[in-house]
Amino acid sequence: MIEHSVFALPFAYLATLTAMLVDDGGRVDRWTILLVTVAMVGLRTFAMAANRIIDREIDARNPRTATRELVTGALSVRTAWTGALIALAVFLGAAALLNPLCLMLAPVAVVPMVVYPYGKRFTDFPHAILGLAQAMGPVGAWLAVTGAWSWEAVVLGLAVGIWIGGFDLIFACQDVAADRAEGVRSVPARFGIAAALYGARACHAVTLALLLWFGLLTGAGLAWWMGLAVVAAAFAYEHSIVRPDDLSRLNRAFFTVNGFVGISLFLFALVDLLVRGLGR
Repeated sequence: MIEHSVFALPFAYLATLTAMLVDDGGRVDRWTILLVTVAMVGLRTFAMAANRIIDREIDARNPRTATRELVTGALSVRTAWTGALIALAVFLGAAALLNPLCLMLAPVAVVPMVVYPYGKRFTDFPHAILGLAQAMGPVGAWLAVTGAWSWEAVVLGLAVGIWIGGFDLIFACQDVAADRAEGVRSVPARFGIAAALYGARACHAVTLALLLWFGLLTGAGLAWWMGLAVVAAAFAYEHSIVRPDDLSRLNRAFFTVNGFVGISLFLFALVDLLVRGLGR
């Protein structure tokens, strides 16, 4: 599911390049960028595989997911586990090549990737676990450059986690009937679609506030603020096309709009970083 990388990967790049400007004088280390990419894709692949393996019985009882490869038998569980473990080894190898702190913290990043699929079995808020998992990307990318803790990265990570947790609330609305029938837990299944959509709006408002804070912390320039205005407009559009009585455009809101948010903000941020001296 490489297309899902458009959500978290741009923010990992944003953290990487911002750290290179703020903490390393603007020098661009292409080797570090490559290793961050490998680590992100490796962990994302492991997380996606683990999710499909753990959820295969639930997926079989949901009409939306009943055609997935592990359900139909097009892919064996053994093959899926092999791929997952290879992806995990790739992630750990990339972390080891980055710096000792990244390697030491790598297992911490793996934990929510495994816990998330089980979350829908014991909490009405599995979206928060997903958000935590995604929040680690920017933090890890900053650590990859500096080898040191950064509260700027934490703010960016929280923005990403709350953003993704928010649009996961929207995505889960399409499975309310199946989830309630099977006892699968989520905010829409427990509190209703309208409540989930209000929750998503609140999450995205907090996301904007955190991105504003990140810009202030890192001395962002005009291009960043222009990008933030575009993101705000995209959020407004996303929430205008999904309503409790009309989920027909949910996939457009989930994939198209949120993919646009990640890529567009990164491009605006890249222009800002270059103007401020990145790569000079």
